[in-house]
Amino acid sequence: MSGSVFTSDEVLVDVGFDAARCRLRCLAGDGVLLGAAEYAYGAGITGLMQEAGPAAGRSRLAGVRPGDLRETVDCARLGLRWEAIGPDGNLYPALDANLSLTPAGETTTLLTLTGVYRLADLADAGLDPAILHRFAAVTIRGFIARLACALMHPAGAALRQSAPDGGSPAVPPGPEMP
Repeated sequence: MSGSVFTSDEVLVDVGFDAARCRLRCLAGDGVLLGAAEYAYGAGITGLMQEAGPAAGRSRLAGVRPGDLRETVDCARLGLRWEAIGPDGNLYPALDANLSLTPAGETTTLLTLTGVYRLADLADAGLDPAILHRFAAVTIRGFIARLACALMHPAGAALRQSAPDGGSPAVPPGPEMP
């Protein structure tokens, strides 16, 4: 691994804590986490290719493994691992993180992601660590934004429905790449 980046992001979600933790439990089992991760990871890798060249594009997300949801009176925490296939064809943990929900008012919940984001070996690219940090931050921001949307809109039609051509899930655009 050439780049391991500690990352954290948070967003306020316009939904009460009890509803948000119930919805997070559902999201962990219905494919929304995978869809959001695939979109965010793909967008991050596409942007990274512009900086690092085609070698970065030979990595792809292989899956998302959520852990068990752990709940207390004022917190819900879900462990999460993204697994990716690197340019060498080997599986590696692209993200190990915790998603946390905490009450932030009667009808507002704070969604936080804290973890370690890893990129496949890009030693040949000679990237500055600050660039790796930027791409990790943008990737995680895209992921957490999609989760926030799914928590606020439980039908999640934009995240779960197929594209008109029957292809990949239609996902609203995310943040611009650096």
